[in-house]
Amino acid sequence: MDSYQTPLSSRYASKEMSHLFSSSMRFHTWRKLWLNLAIAEKELDLPISDDAIEEMRNNLYLDDKQFKIAAEEEKKRRHDVMAHVHTFGVVAPSAAAIIHLGATSCYVTDNADLIFLREGCDILVHKLVVVIDRLSSFAEKYRDLPTLGFTHYQPAQLSTVGKRCTLWIQELLWDLRNITRARDDIGFRGVKGTTGTQASFLQLFDGNHEKVLALDKRVTELMGFSYAYPVTSQTYSRKVDVDVLAPLASFGATAHKIATDIRLLANLKEMEEPFEKDQIGSSAMAYKRNPMRCERVCSLARHLMVIQQNALMTTSVQWFERTLDDSANRRITIPEAFLTADIVLSTLQNISEGLVVYPKVIARRIAEELPFMATENIIMAMVKAGGDRQEAHEQIRVLSHQASAVVKQEGLPNDLITRIKQTPYFAPIHSQLESLLDPKTFIGRAPEQVDDFLRDWVNPIRQKYAAQLSAAKEVELTV
Repeated sequence: MDSYQTPLSSRYASKEMSHLFSSSMRFHTWRKLWLNLAIAEKELDLPISDDAIEEMRNNLYLDDKQFKIAAEEEKKRRHDVMAHVHTFGVVAPSAAAIIHLGATSCYVTDNADLIFLREGCDILVHKLVVVIDRLSSFAEKYRDLPTLGFTHYQPAQLSTVGKRCTLWIQELLWDLRNITRARDDIGFRGVKGTTGTQASFLQLFDGNHEKVLALDKRVTELMGFSYAYPVTSQTYSRKVDVDVLAPLASFGATAHKIATDIRLLANLKEMEEPFEKDQIGSSAMAYKRNPMRCERVCSLARHLMVIQQNALMTTSVQWFERTLDDSANRRITIPEAFLTADIVLSTLQNISEGLVVYPKVIARRIAEELPFMATENIIMAMVKAGGDRQEAHEQIRVLSHQASAVVKQEGLPNDLITRIKQTPYFAPIHSQLESLLDPKTFIGRAPEQVDDFLRDWVNPIRQKYAAQLSAAKEVELTV
C-alpha cells in the first residue's frame, strides 16, 4: 500500500455504502442517465435509431479497458463528463453522435448525485431500524432492573437500565423520522440545460414547449423519481445537500450521546460493550478492557456532525447560476457524510448486539446511595407509627451527616441503615426497613414507561420494516 486511502472505505465502511459512492457506480449511473435521455428523446420523435438505444443498454457497465480509455481522454480534455461521453461512444458507436444530446454536464453529475443521496438514505434508514430494534430488545430485557440515575453526573433518584435505554431509542426514532423526511423530499434535477432555461432542448424540438416539458417529465419517470425540481440553475440548489446532511449530523449527536453514556457506565463497571476473547485493550496494560467501539463511534460522530458545515458554506457561495468551486468540495463532503454515518450505524449495531450488564455492580452502587434516598420514606413510616415528623427529621439529619462523614472522610461504606437500626428512636419501624429499602419501590413507572414506549412507538416501526429486520444479520467488526 504505497498511496493514501481514506480509512472510511478501506478500514470501516460497509461494502454496500462504499460501492454506492464508487467510480464504477458513478459512471454506470451516468450511462443510465444518457440511455434514458435518448429513450425519451426518441419517444418524442427525435431521430435516434433502435441500434443506438440497444448498444447503450448493452454497455451500461464499464470494464477496466473503458476506465483506461476514460482516464486517457480526461487527461487530454480536462473534462470528466466529455471523457466518458467519448468512452461510451467507443462501445456504443451507433449512439456516439446522440449521447448527451442537448444536455449539460450537470445533467449527469447532478442527477447522479441526487440518486446517490436518495439511495444512501435508504441504506442508512435500514441500518438505523436494525439498531432501534436491537436496543429495544435490550430495553425490554432490562425494563425493571433498578439502576442509579445521574443528574450533573451526580447520584440522583433511581431509574431502570431499560428506561435509560429508551432515552437513546427515542432520539434514534427522531433521527429515523428526519432522515426519512429528507430522503422523501429529494427530487430530480431533470432535463434543464446549461443555465436551467431548457433553451437547448427547446431548439432541439423546434420551439415546441410541450415536448420539452414532456421530455423532462419522462426522464424523471424513467429514473424512478416522482417529481423534478420545478426550477434549477445549471445545478440543483446546493441547499438540497444541506437538507440531507443536516439529519445525518443530528444523528451524529445522538450516536455520540449513546456511546458516551456507555463509556461512562463502563468506567463504573455497570455495563460494557462487547469484548472479544482475544481482543487486546492496551499494549502496556494487559488487564484493560477499553471501550474502543464506543470511542470509535464518538470519534466518527464528531466528524459527521461537522461535515454539514461544508455543505452550508458551499451553498452560501454559489454565485448566480453556478460556480465550480462546489465540485471538489462535494466530491469529498457527500460521500464522507454517508460513509461516516454508515460506519457509526454498523458499530452501534455491533455494540447493541453484545452489550453486557453487571447487575451486582449496579446493586452495590444503589446500596451505597439508597440509604440517603430512603430517608423521606423512613420519616413517613415513623409518622405513621405515631412519631413526630420534625423529631424524625432531626434524628435522620444527624445520622445522615455521621454516615456521610464515614463515606467521605474514612472511605468506608455507607452505614446509615446500621445507625438507624442501632438507634432506639427508630425501633417502631426496624422491621419495615428492608421493604423501605427495596430498590424497586424507588423506580416509579419506569418499567411501565418502557412497555408503553415500545408498544406505541417502536412496534409500529418494527412492523413497517419487518422484511428488513428479518433479513438483518449481526454485524461483525474486522477492526
